[in-house]
This record gives sequence, C-alpha cells and structure tokens, in this order.
Amino acid sequence: MAEEVLMSSSRKITSYIKDFYNQTVVSRNGTGLSAETLTLMYSLTVSVFAIGGLLGSLIVGVLVSRFGRKGTVVNTTVLVFLAGSLMGFSRMCGSPEMVIIGRFITGIHSGISLSVVPMYLGEIAPKNLRGFLGLVPSIFIGTGVFTAQILGLHELLGKEEYWPLFLSVVVVPTFIQLMLLPWFPESPRYLLIEKNNVHATITALKWYRAKCDIQAEIEEMQEEQRSLSSVETLSVWKLLLDDSVRWQVLSVVVINIGMQLSGIDAIWFYTNDIFENAGIPAPEIQYTTAGTGVIEIIAGLVGCFTIEKLGRRHLMVGGFTMMGVCSSGITLALILQTQISFMRYISVCCVVGIIAGFCIGPAGVPFLITAELFKQSHRPAAYIIGGSLNWLSNFTVGFVFPFLQMSAGSYCYLVFAAVCFAVAVYVYVVIPETKNKTFMEISRMFSRKEAVLEIQGLIHDQLKLQKMNGYGGLEHTSLEFDSSSSVP
Repeated sequence: MAEEVLMSSSRKITSYIKDFYNQTVVSRNGTGLSAETLTLMYSLTVSVFAIGGLLGSLIVGVLVSRFGRKGTVVNTTVLVFLAGSLMGFSRMCGSPEMVIIGRFITGIHSGISLSVVPMYLGEIAPKNLRGFLGLVPSIFIGTGVFTAQILGLHELLGKEEYWPLFLSVVVVPTFIQLMLLPWFPESPRYLLIEKNNVHATITALKWYRAKCDIQAEIEEMQEEQRSLSSVETLSVWKLLLDDSVRWQVLSVVVINIGMQLSGIDAIWFYTNDIFENAGIPAPEIQYTTAGTGVIEIIAGLVGCFTIEKLGRRHLMVGGFTMMGVCSSGITLALILQTQISFMRYISVCCVVGIIAGFCIGPAGVPFLITAELFKQSHRPAAYIIGGSLNWLSNFTVGFVFPFLQMSAGSYCYLVFAAVCFAVAVYVYVVIPETKNKTFMEISRMFSRKEAVLEIQGLIHDQLKLQKMNGYGGLEHTSLEFDSSSSVP
C-alpha cells in the first residue's frame, strides 16, 4: 500500500509539476504548451494511475495462483522501486515521460496490492479476527494519505526543488515491507487447498496460531478442499456463468462500484475549494486539509475496532447512509450559503462526515467481503471482477465529475447521495452477516438463499400452470416437494 502516499498532494506541488512539463517542452521545442495541452498532460499523469490499477487488478489472479499470496506481495515490490526511481530522477533527466510512466507503474502495483493484501490477510486470520485484520489496510491507506499531506507542506517537501523526492518517497515504506514480509509464512489455505502441502500448512498455522488449537481449522480447510477436489480455479468468465454464486458476484459488483461512485474522490479533489469558500485563509488551507487525514485515520480505527462487534453489514450500511446524508447536506449548504452565512460551515462538517463515513466501512469492508463470500477456487476471479470494476469506476468519476459539476452545479452531489442510499439498501436486504463464520459456513448461507429462491420460483410456476389449466383459485392447489428440495 506504499504508493497511497501519492494520492494526496498540495496545489503547489501540482503547479511545480506543470511548470516542469512546460519548461521541458520549451527547452525541447522552443515554445511552451498551451493551457489546454498542459492541463491534458497533467490529467494524463493523474488518470494513468487508475489505468495502471485496472491492469494490475486484471493480472492478480494469475499472480496469486503462481506465486501465492505473500509471494505476490513480495515479488511485486520491484515495481515500486522502478517507479520511484523513474519519478525521482525525472527532473534530473528532463523527462515528463518518466513521471507519467512512474505513475502508471505505481498504479499497476496498487491494483495488485488492493486485491492480494486483503486476500492474504483474510486467509491467514482466525475467523474471530478476520474483520479486524481485513480493515487494517484501510488504516494504512489513510496513514499514507496523511503522510503525503504532511510531507507536502511547504516547510517539508512542498518546495519546488523537492517535488521529485516527494513522488519517490514511496520506496521507503516498500523497503520496510521487503525487509519484514519474507519472514512471514505463506497463506495456510493456499498451501493446503491449492498446493496440497500439509506439512507447510501445519507449520504456517503454528506460526500464526502460537497458542491456539489448529486441529479444527485444519479440518475446516480440508472440508473445503474436499468440496473443491473436482473443481479447478475458476476463470472470470466461468465465475460469471456459475449460477451457484450469482448473489455473491452481484454483491461484489454492487459494493465495489458503490465504493467509488459514492463521490469520495470528488470530495477529496474539491476539499480545498470548499474550505476556501468557508472563509479559511488560503495559507491555512493546507493545514486544514491535513486535518482531514487525521479524521481518516481515526474513522478507520473506529471501524477496525468495532467490526467484530457490530459486523460487516452495519459498518457498510451505516457508512454509506452517513455519506448519502452528508452529500445531500453539501448540496443544500452550497445552494444556501449565499443567503445564510453559517451554511459554509455546514458544508465543511459535511465534508468531514463524508470522509469519516467512508473510512469507517466502505473504504475497507468491500475488499474483506470479497474474500469472505467465495471459496478458494472462486476467490482470485472474484478479486479480478471487484478490482477491475473498482478502478473503472474510479476512472469514470475522475473523468465525468468535472462535466457533471458544470452541468448540474451544486446538485451534482445528489447523484452520489442516491448511489450511497441505493448501496446501503442493497447491503441491508441482500448481504448476510459474515462475522465469526468460516468460509464454508458463509458459502452454505448463500446456498440456502439460492434454495429458497428456487422453491419460491417453483411454487410460482406451478400456481401459474394450474390457473392456466382452469383451476382459477388456490382452493384446489396441491403442491408436493420431495425432501431433497427442502431448504437445509
């Protein structure tokens, strides 16, 4: 998650990078770039990160099957060192292309990491701590954003001569990860179910469960292994065609798209403008923006330490509902702030509420849920689907929002509010609570849901058939089912 440091930079650093692009073109061609071309180049620099993320999410299935969960995280760190070197030496080499390529490579690493890290943590965690560990990455993402906001202050790396160093600082946490992670064992579920290495599985479980009885956990993994004995790791296409997991797939689609279409990226992008409209002096906005980073970390910690008590559904429903209410509040505040002065401060409170609501649940739970809803054979393909939709939605919001804001003005946030409320309702109605349950128990919960829907459909079809045959009412209805079609 080291490259999340790049997600937040000050306006001054943005202007420094644009000046570098323009000066480089002047030195090459003798003429500078037009304002439109310069904006396009910088927009490419920003958006290429999401394109790289999409590519990374598409190849994660192959990587985790070949190298394992931990092996994928360790082996792909080379991408961060390559990207950090390109961006760090870009000014010295006078090459804007190195910045853009570096951003693309960090995007690839992000796409891989945002899928494989939750998968790895979900598989090594005991069921009573799976939610806690599943949300830990979101805390470090918030910490990375906050670190970028602090390092981007003018007193630190916010000066013109330091922006290449600011972009290459991603190598520092990656180096720490590379020094520590190889000492950790591979995922026990991967070792047993996919590699059939019982000895390595027991060794890894003893390392992760130093004071616990591992027999029950091994038996649960062996049960899943037996259920998958004739099933190979599914491709994305086969997963989409598998009717037995249609509700799981639909749930992954909804929560991953909803995560990005909630409008969180738009809020982060326009935070400075909202704070400026609230009357905060321009020199102080950078410190106020850094304060939102503290809110992200605090909200992430709240979600992390309450998920095993409140459950996944409550955090997602509560988080999306809070974001929907605050998005509606921003619309109201922006409309009325010219007539009612204190509405400016309401808009600031709504920004804080959206960020807090996002970090409590929607920021991390979708990645955790993706791991919990599927068996070992389906999990890599599920992460490809969830990750690719996540990055596509991220790119779509970044591309469409400026036009949406121009056409709808203050009402554009109502679109995000509608998405948040819709996802909250879907999660409440469709997704069952998965806390403190094994992967096999979760799979059986959805199997029962499928059985209920099939029986309801069969009853409906038979009623229609009898009416067509002239019965015309329910008094003559006789429906019989054998024991094999009953709900378990």
